[in-house]
Amino acid sequence: MKIAIAVPCLNEKMYIEECIHAIYANKFTDDVELSVAIVDGMSDDGTREVVLRLISLYPSLKLLDNPIRYTPFAFNIGISSQEADYYQIVGARHILSDNYLQKAVSILKDDKSIWCVGGQIINQYVNHTGEVIASAMSTSFGMGLGNFRTLSRSGFTDTVTSPMYPAWVFKKIGYFDENLVRNQDDDFNFRVTKAGGKIYYEHDISLKYYVRGDYKKLYQQFFQYGYWKVYVNKKHKAVTTLRQLAPPIFVIYLFLFLWTSLFGVFVGIIGGFPLLTYIFLGLFMANNLVKENPKLDLWEVFKTFPILHVSYGLGYLKGIFHFLLFNKQPSSKEKKISR
Repeated sequence: MKIAIAVPCLNEKMYIEECIHAIYANKFTDDVELSVAIVDGMSDDGTREVVLRLISLYPSLKLLDNPIRYTPFAFNIGISSQEADYYQIVGARHILSDNYLQKAVSILKDDKSIWCVGGQIINQYVNHTGEVIASAMSTSFGMGLGNFRTLSRSGFTDTVTSPMYPAWVFKKIGYFDENLVRNQDDDFNFRVTKAGGKIYYEHDISLKYYVRGDYKKLYQQFFQYGYWKVYVNKKHKAVTTLRQLAPPIFVIYLFLFLWTSLFGVFVGIIGGFPLLTYIFLGLFMANNLVKENPKLDLWEVFKTFPILHVSYGLGYLKGIFHFLLFNKQPSSKEKKISR
C-alpha cells in the first residue's frame, strides 16, 4: 500500500522540518510505502534549503516547484506527480500525530461510503495574540455551529483540515479548482458530498497547528474566505453551508441599525436588541475561555469575535456584488496571498 503526501509550502522555514519529521514518524501496522512531495511556491527564506537537506535523510522526499504559488496548484501538483492508493494533504504548519496516517487509512478501508478523513486541530501559538485568536476560533460562537474545529467527538462533517482521500476520488470528481485562491478545499469537499461521499472527522488523530498571531492578517484572511465563498456558491448554484450566511446578515444588520434612530427612540431601542444579544453572547463565551485559561484577557478575546464575523461578512457581501450582481471575475486584490 502506498500513501502519497502533498505539502503546499511558501516561506515556512521555521516549521517545515518539524512537519516532515512528523510525517515520517508515523507508525503503521501494514506494509506502507510513503512518498512525500513538498510543493514550494518558490520560497526565498531558506525553506528550500531545509527540504533539500532532509532529502538525504528521507529518500522518498522530494521538492517540487509551484511557480504560480497559489494553493490549489500546489495540491494538484503534489497529487498528480505521485502514484498512490491514498493521498494525504498536510499544511506546512501542520504537525501530524504518529497515528494519523494509519488511522485515516483504516477508516477509509472499513467504510467505503467515507471518501475523506481528517483529525482534530491542536493549536500552538507563535505569540500571545495567536493564542487569543485560536481560543476564539475554537468556539461555536466564533466559527459557527457544526464547524469541525468545535467538534469534541468523532463524526460526520462538511469539511476537515489535512484530509486523506482514496486515489479513486480524484478520478471520479477531478482535482482541486485552480481558480480558487481560497476555499479550494471547501469546494472540493462539497463536490465529494454532492457526488455521494461522506467526510469523517476522527477525534483520535490530531495535528498540531502553529497559529499566526496578527489581527490585520486575520481580518484579511477571513475577508478572503467570505469573498471566495460566494464564488464557490455561484459555481455550484447552492449555499454550501447555512452558517456562512450569519456573518453577512450580521453586517447588514449593523448597517441598518445605524439608521434606526431616524425612526425614533423606540425603534432604535428595539433595533438594538440583536446587537445587545451579540455582545452578551460574546462576553459570555470570552469569560468562559478566560476561566479555562487565566492568561487570556477578556476584552482581547471578545474583540476577536467581531473581527472574524465582520471581515467574513464584508468579504461575502463584496463577493455578492462582484460575482452575482455584476458577474465580474475575481478581484486581483483578493487573489493576493494573505499571510
